[in-house]
Parts: sequence; structure tokens; C-alpha cells
Amino acid sequence: MPHAASRKAELVLLVALCLFLPLYEAPKNVLWVSYTGIWLANRARVGDFGGAWDLWDTLIAAWIASPFVVAIFAGLHGSEWRGSVDLVRYGGLLWMAKRSRYSAGETRSVLYALFVSVVIGLAMAFVNLWSGKNDVVEINSVGHVSHTSVYVAILLGAAAAWCFAEWRLPAAALTIFLLGALVTAASRGAVGAGLVTLVVLGAAWWPRSRKPLAVAALTTVIAIAAALGSNADVIRKHQANVDRNNVLSSRDAIWRTALAAWQRYPLFGVGVDNYPRITAQQVREWQTEAGKSFDASRYFFISHAHSLYLNTLAERGIVGTAVLVAVLLAWLVFLVRNRPRRQSSADDALLWGCAASAWLVSVIAGAVNTTLHHEHGILASLFLGLWLARLKQHIR
Repeated sequence: MPHAASRKAELVLLVALCLFLPLYEAPKNVLWVSYTGIWLANRARVGDFGGAWDLWDTLIAAWIASPFVVAIFAGLHGSEWRGSVDLVRYGGLLWMAKRSRYSAGETRSVLYALFVSVVIGLAMAFVNLWSGKNDVVEINSVGHVSHTSVYVAILLGAAAAWCFAEWRLPAAALTIFLLGALVTAASRGAVGAGLVTLVVLGAAWWPRSRKPLAVAALTTVIAIAAALGSNADVIRKHQANVDRNNVLSSRDAIWRTALAAWQRYPLFGVGVDNYPRITAQQVREWQTEAGKSFDASRYFFISHAHSLYLNTLAERGIVGTAVLVAVLLAWLVFLVRNRPRRQSSADDALLWGCAASAWLVSVIAGAVNTTLHHEHGILASLFLGLWLARLKQHIR
């Protein structure tokens, strides 16, 4: 293991990264580079990078490499190389967390830093909302309300896991606060994913205790009833879309554009972050080449596909999508096989819950939002990495 002072400096940088993750862009980037540098230096000094190579190392390596392979053959050109760096950031953090062998106390400090930072970020967001600076809930460095909601939903699941593992007042208060913030943000996909996550986590705790499922189910019913009874923004937003006969908020037209891009470049897609470069003229030409008609009113052009799956398919093609599917399936299999048992410690159950929340929200909300990138990609990857490290410590 690294020298004590170097190890402490490494942990301090990781905790600081977690504190700044949703708040400010520049410090977050500097801290990621600094943490990566000291992590590599510490492991190189002792000649131990976290043990033998395993299945997850292969998956992570393929995941990180996939956007660069795609970039070589990308159908469009402009942002494919720069955009690939995002996967290096969260994939690299996943890899380092998995191979770090942090103690239970050190891991807790990372989780608590994430909880503190989201509370600060939401407090800032609500001040901006109430002062009229913003008209939606947006955490500063996370950005758009849909991305903010995904980030909050993941941490809602993590807070619930903390609550179920220990039943402490701060954990319960945090869970209630994050649930209220999520409903207020009014992103329907993230709200749905967050509520489903609460119930699934409660059900997963069944071998340890029946109480979490009852609490999760009751909390979900109360949240839905309160939203309906108060005609919350999320309800009004949905009703407005229904009245306009646009329940999906034009996502069907956005997805049609994504499919057109994938059909034109099926293997490697248009390249990471090149989705905004797709134009109506290009789609018209692609459809004409394929012998299909083109009706501009059936397509919508925006910065991303509002779907993890279709955005990946459009930008990375079959090659990149296959790697993502492999990662998500392996993640699910490991979660199911290693779910909390009656004899599991509170730390084991907590970290499992964090990794499960990251998977559930990313996959469920990913149906209608582009998850697993930037801040919530880093958050999800960090939760997975810390949990895999915990598993590996038990196996050794």
C-alpha cells in the first residue's frame, strides 16, 4: 500500500473532488487530474496497482477504449476525439476506485462528501430558483434540470441505502430532502427512476429486514399522493404535454433522428459528441440514399438523443453500444449475485445500495434521458468502483 502520508493526500484529493463534483467546473477538473496523478504515483512507488487483472478490468478497458476506436471510423467529424475524454474521466475513476483498497472509514468519507456536496448544490439551486435567477432546479456544475435530476436520483438511492443500513436520523432526513428536491425538479423520467429505485432497494433488503420495503413503499405512495394533491410541477408538466398531444416532449422525433444517424453509420455511429452536428439536410440525404421519404416535421434536432441507448447507438454505433451493454449486464449480474444477505455488514449493504442505485437510475432514466456522462457518469462509476473494491477485499 502507498506510504501513509501519500495515501492521506490521495484520499483528501478524492474527497475534494467529490465536494466540487456538482458545484464548480474548474476545481473539479484540476482535482481529477491531481487525484489521477497521485494515485498512479502511489501505486508505481510500491509496484502494486490493485492486484491481478480480472473480468471487470477487461470491461473497463474496453469501455474506455471504445469511443477512441469509434472516433477513427466516425461518420461525422468535429468533436469525436474531445468527446471521448469524458469516458476517460469516469471510466478512469471507476478503474482507480476499484483498485484502491480503501478502508470502510475512508470509503465513508467519500460518500459523506458526495452527500454534503449535493445538499450544498441543491441549496444554491433553490436560492437561484426562488430569486428568479433560474426558473428550474439546476445544480451549478451539473447543469440542465434533466441532468440535475438524474444526479439527485442516484444520490437519493444512496441515501436510502444508508438509511436502510443504519436507520440514522441524518440518513432519513437526507433521503426525505433529496426526494423532495427530485419531485420539485419535475423531470418525469428521473422522478420515476428514483421512486422505483426506493422500492427495489427496499425489496433487496428483505433478507436483512422487512422494514425497508414497507418504508420505501409507503414513502413512494405518500410522494405520489402529495404530488397529485398539490398539483406539483411534475404533474402540471405531464398534463401540459398530454394536452398538447406531446407526452414524450418530442422525444419520438428526437429518437427518429438518432435512428436515422445509426442506420447511416451502423457500426461506429457519428462519433461521440457529434450528435449535435446532425442536420435536417443530412437526414434528408441519408433517407433519400436509402430510398425512403423524408418529412421534416417528423424529426427534431437537438444536442443529444434524450436516451442513453439511442444516443449511444447514434454516436458509437453497434461497436460502442455492445461494450456499454456488456458493462451494464455485468453490473446487473454482480448486483444480483452479491445482493445483501442477512449476515452482510452495514458497509457492505450500503455500498451495494449505492452501486444498485447508480445502475437502476442510469438504466431506467436512460430510457428517456442521456445518462452515464459527465457528473452523473462520474458519480455512477465511482459508486460501482467503490463497491467492486469492497467485493474484492472479501474475496482476497
